[in-house]
Amino acid sequence: MSTDQPTRTGETLDVDRTDPAYRAWLKEAVRRVQADANRSADTHLLRFPLPERWGVDLYLKDESTHPTGSLKHRLARSLFLYGLCNGWIRPDRPVIEASSGSTAVSEAYFAKLIGVPFVAVMPRTTSAEKIRLIEFHGARCHFVDDPRGVYEAAAALAAETGGHYMDQFTYAERATDWRGNNNIAESIFRQLRLERFPEPAWIVATAGTGGTSATLARYVRYQQYDTRVCVADPENSCFFEGWTTGDPHVTCDCGSRIEGIGRPRMEPSFVPGAVDRMMKVPDAAAVAAVRALERAIGRKAGGSTGTGLWSALKIVSEMVAEGRTGSVVTLLCDPGDRYLDKYYSDTWLAAQGLDIGPYAATIESLLRTGVWPGRPTGRPGAGPGV
Repeated sequence: MSTDQPTRTGETLDVDRTDPAYRAWLKEAVRRVQADANRSADTHLLRFPLPERWGVDLYLKDESTHPTGSLKHRLARSLFLYGLCNGWIRPDRPVIEASSGSTAVSEAYFAKLIGVPFVAVMPRTTSAEKIRLIEFHGARCHFVDDPRGVYEAAAALAAETGGHYMDQFTYAERATDWRGNNNIAESIFRQLRLERFPEPAWIVATAGTGGTSATLARYVRYQQYDTRVCVADPENSCFFEGWTTGDPHVTCDCGSRIEGIGRPRMEPSFVPGAVDRMMKVPDAAAVAAVRALERAIGRKAGGSTGTGLWSALKIVSEMVAEGRTGSVVTLLCDPGDRYLDKYYSDTWLAAQGLDIGPYAATIESLLRTGVWPGRPTGRPGAGPGV
């Protein structure tokens, strides 16, 4: 049997580190993660009610129906398979992640599934419900006071424990198979196949890691669709500024109020060149949008959904004003019951100094008239009033 001991000059060097016990564990771990995907039905594509005469259809890809309740379930599954197949995740060693909540909930689920410890490093301001969900899966939460310090804290914990720092912000865009394999983009296009506008004019995503927008954009280009990808960015996030200026080193001084999206630095997994358009969305507008969503379809959603929905509605208004028909897709990222003490709390809004009134009025006006306040109605004879 070969060893790591040096040999005499001229001899063939041969080091075999095969570990049958580890490979057996790895095979079982991968099987369990893949079995989770095999048990899961696809998520729904919901229609947001718009007047038929507008000739524009708006859909929300409902990622809240995953076993862990968010879009991040797809990412966590991909990251675990990536880490397992790279040999980074090992039996009995912890997996550590820097996450503001939903990714940690999903990764805690998969860590429990394969029987390894999990530690989530997160800002102390993370919602109590997300902390409860993480701990429900047997994980431990490690809090930091400065959201910008989550990366270093997670890496330090991994070094101290001999565990693996998952680092979603670096690996999100490469862990997912963007060519297909039932990723979110392929799923959207398959579900639109029988709709009146099966190839959407726009898909609107939000960015936490940037992995979802990269997957969507790469897929539509690979499949040679004309669909454009818009990324909606919240306040207290640097993606919009970094994208518009081309500066990969831009930062901001505080963390996003919209949990799960917005970052204080340009993350390595955000792919600016794949994005066609970006919008900077006020946080109050995002909250107004999720409340409008509940009135429209009877479903509560998180703030990231509102950020994307506000941008999608703005695009809808442009299409109506210009007399263009087609479809727009955005994402319902996670359920609103995780944020009852935030985006659905008037007390929280007042404490944050957020006035959603003007933005709620904008949405109400748009849905009633088809016109975005302050925007010209377009060519004569166009628009919803005809």
